[in-house]
Amino acid sequence: MKPLTTGKIKTIYDEEFENIYIEPTIEEFNQLGFSFGDSLNFKLDNGIYIEDIPYYSGYYAGVEELQFCGYPGDPHVKIARNCGNPTWPEFNIKEGTMIEVSLNEKAKYIDVQELFSLKYSDERDDYDSDEMFTNFRELVGGSMKAHYFFRGCSPCDNIHNRAAYADKLVEKHSIQCVLNLSNSVSRYEAFLEKDDFNSPYYHNLYQNGNVLLLLLNVNYHSVDFRKKLGIGLLRMLEHKGPVLVHCMEGKDRTGFVCAVLLSLAGATPQDIITDYMKTYLNYYHITKEKAPKKYEAILDNVHDFITTIGENQKGVPLHELDLRKGVIDYLKKGDLTDTQINQLIEYVTEGYKAHSS
Repeated sequence: MKPLTTGKIKTIYDEEFENIYIEPTIEEFNQLGFSFGDSLNFKLDNGIYIEDIPYYSGYYAGVEELQFCGYPGDPHVKIARNCGNPTWPEFNIKEGTMIEVSLNEKAKYIDVQELFSLKYSDERDDYDSDEMFTNFRELVGGSMKAHYFFRGCSPCDNIHNRAAYADKLVEKHSIQCVLNLSNSVSRYEAFLEKDDFNSPYYHNLYQNGNVLLLLLNVNYHSVDFRKKLGIGLLRMLEHKGPVLVHCMEGKDRTGFVCAVLLSLAGATPQDIITDYMKTYLNYYHITKEKAPKKYEAILDNVHDFITTIGENQKGVPLHELDLRKGVIDYLKKGDLTDTQINQLIEYVTEGYKAHSS
């Protein structure tokens, strides 16, 4: 049998995460004979050759592990590290670099693919409320200021048919400041050119300088992420709330940043776990009772959030971590000072009045 290969194809720069896209669309790639759960190899014309990389429909590899990903809504298959450093610079890709992808072993990782395989509907009628459809909710935990911090999917990126619904909820809760984790100015303004852009309240916030565009990658372990997040949080101090935190889906980047905010407010690990798992209830209807194996597997994501924040407390059981102590150290490594961190603690904690109208 002839070996399954793409032949030499183009690499494409992933502007949002600095990862590698390969030229075919996901559908075209799969039509060649590749399937989710396969083990793949790739060879670059700069001499780099990597074997035995899983191909998944989502980010199912271990944290910082390499994978091919055909994520729903992405234009191409991506080579990325799950919550890790970007692959474009890692593999020294230049404009014009060619790649050849080949099959290593059919269905080697099918058990992982089937365990984690998750797909949600983009139809509003399939959800009980606008809040579930947009993964929108208030942050609650520790001494977090009541009705002041919210999270959800993007009210401007309509790739999953949710932006207009999210915009109405942003208006309903009188959001005054937004931490947009996934966009730059050029990416945001590209949404305005699309026929389906219908987020007037959000755009008014943007025009008045109240949407803070942070363009964070997903590697929350890195110093670069900490520094960019620290800058964004300090900019937040200049605005009064309520505050919305979002990326595209309001899932992982949003989940980690919300874990930071909750930790500043003195939340417990269980508070953060409870908040994070609501995303999987909202989008995928996953509960511990209905899908125990998937539920337990997903917990590894939020456990990594918590252990990353509490990295200065080696040997302490996860449920006993002092997350406020941990997040202070985390943000200091992003160049924030004690004074700035104390200002953030006051801003997120019940009783802070300096930014009230």
